[in-house]
Amino acid sequence: MKKLSILTVVLFGLLASYTVQAQDNLSPERKQAIDSLALEKVRDLSTYIKIIGAKTTPWSEANRVIDRAEELFMAQAEIGVSSITTNEVKYYKVRKYFERLMRLNYDRVEIDWYKIEYVSDLQRQPDGTYVGVITIFQRFKGYDKEGQLQYEDTTKKDITIFVKRKETQIGGRIIGFWDVLLGDMRVKETSR
Repeated sequence: MKKLSILTVVLFGLLASYTVQAQDNLSPERKQAIDSLALEKVRDLSTYIKIIGAKTTPWSEANRVIDRAEELFMAQAEIGVSSITTNEVKYYKVRKYFERLMRLNYDRVEIDWYKIEYVSDLQRQPDGTYVGVITIFQRFKGYDKEGQLQYEDTTKKDITIFVKRKETQIGGRIIGFWDVLLGDMRVKETSR
């Protein structure tokens, strides 16, 4: 009888382990939904950057949008800044990047993102997290008070995407879901 109960416990443990592993694997449908969510978060970030960088945005509104934009990122994530006048790329923590963007010394700023696409498929990590990379191209234009273009560049950036399994409690039940967070934004190249 004791051997039977030990065998039952071992089988139950293996079954529970298999169930957890099965939930952590992404079906094609789940992967497609996660890809859509990741691209949506990157597009949201693009919108937030436009709002924060716009000189017509009131200070209080820009700070509220910075808070929202910060929620898209992993803790300690950094965003790269480059210029065509120097080969140096500087990296700033997310909040610092947005605060600097708000204070740019132009009377009008235009920031547009285009060609937003995955360059690397999601790869499973040993801890069960999936990691991928989305590439964007950013066109930046800064104008003076007369409306004359003072600076313009196009930057290719890679955004690391982290997909993690999380749980929340709804109505006393534990519900599992996949969440997407943005990681570092690395500058790949900057041109006119």
